[in-house]
Amino acid sequence: MLSPRPAVAFPTLGCRLNQVESQEMAALVEARGFRVAAPGEPAGAFVVNTCTVTGRADFSDRQLIRRIRRENPEALLVVTGCWAQTDPETVAALSGVDLVLGNQEKYRLPELIAERLAAAPAPAPPPVHVAPIAEARTVPFAPFARVTGRSRAFVKVQDGCQHRCAFCIVPAARGGSRSQDPKVVLDQVRLLVEAGHGEITLTGVDLGHYGWDLVPRTNLAALLALLADVPGLRWLRLSSVLPAYFTPALVEAVTGLPMVAPHLHIPLQSGSDRVLRRMRRPYNARMYRALVERLAAAIPELGLGADVIVGHPGEEEADFDATMDLVRALPFSYLHVFAYSDRKGTEAARLGGRAPSAVIRRRGAALRALAAEKHLTFRRRLLGHTRDVLVLDAPDRATGHRLGLTASYVEVRFPGPAWLGRRFVPVTITDCAPDATWGVLGAVSA
Repeated sequence: MLSPRPAVAFPTLGCRLNQVESQEMAALVEARGFRVAAPGEPAGAFVVNTCTVTGRADFSDRQLIRRIRRENPEALLVVTGCWAQTDPETVAALSGVDLVLGNQEKYRLPELIAERLAAAPAPAPPPVHVAPIAEARTVPFAPFARVTGRSRAFVKVQDGCQHRCAFCIVPAARGGSRSQDPKVVLDQVRLLVEAGHGEITLTGVDLGHYGWDLVPRTNLAALLALLADVPGLRWLRLSSVLPAYFTPALVEAVTGLPMVAPHLHIPLQSGSDRVLRRMRRPYNARMYRALVERLAAAIPELGLGADVIVGHPGEEEADFDATMDLVRALPFSYLHVFAYSDRKGTEAARLGGRAPSAVIRRRGAALRALAAEKHLTFRRRLLGHTRDVLVLDAPDRATGHRLGLTASYVEVRFPGPAWLGRRFVPVTITDCAPDATWGVLGAVSA
């Protein structure tokens, strides 16, 4: 029989937002007397935080849930997150699931776990607590200072999205755009910095929309200015911002505030205006190019990332060629390349003009090869230079060397002692390969 306060594990799939929310849930259950299990440690309860951005994500959710139940037949199994939000009946029907919670109901986890542990025998089907996400008007919050199993700290400042991109299911899982109060964000950042996290990444579903729904209205640029004076904050990153949100004020903030890291992730999806219109994206290729050129001119050594989808319905060879041309022309340091696949419930799933699978694979391979070439070119510019890196807690699995992240988001491997974790140290870049960057540690004090 389970203890009334079993150790709780939080296996998490999907985006950084899910990672943050798992940290928040961990803080909530600890405050109610539960112990959070360390990664790999046996647990009496598992809270699976799911993703549903693609059909493949749903498959991964199922696999993880089944494996946990198989390996822990007596444990309490809770499923939450975006798959639970969008398809609770399917999740509840899975063998061994004890409780299903939507994205807003995550924050009632201690209360609902306690209720479930007190219930005997186990009800079938399991209790389902999933409210319509379209009705959500707030961003629930639980402060946390300990980042379980991770070196880097992320703070959720926004949730939901007001866009309706043709290929995206996220608004159905996350609801409309809503922002966290600036003071709440400031307090959370201070808490994490005081706990030893000198780098913070602000994250959200539609981060650039931050503050538009608050009273009084504010914006992302004002939030960055508010956080600029937090003592001990070395680097502040933004997870992903659509190009349409780069107002003059935001451009000034990311180019002028010294604690904003020279690293931006600006989703592209396609270099073809025709495809961007079919995707319902709120920008065009000319706007994207002009923004990136302006930012690259203002930020030395800018680490620039983007997401690109190949094979979206209606993409023809000329459209793909336009994407390749734009990627060649702009100073990307990395790309996330996705092959389009239908997502039930989206507009794109009903569109015609599908490319054969073999064509999508060829386009994806060509774009990934170009991305790898640009990634290597970007890193080679660092050879012989010394850069400060944030040392990650976990070493490189293959070599045992330390891993450090530069301000421009380059991961560097170098020999060094284990106690360097979470510190900023100087490393001289000595070698680059297609899959790795190496360096030598400079002088540091214990």
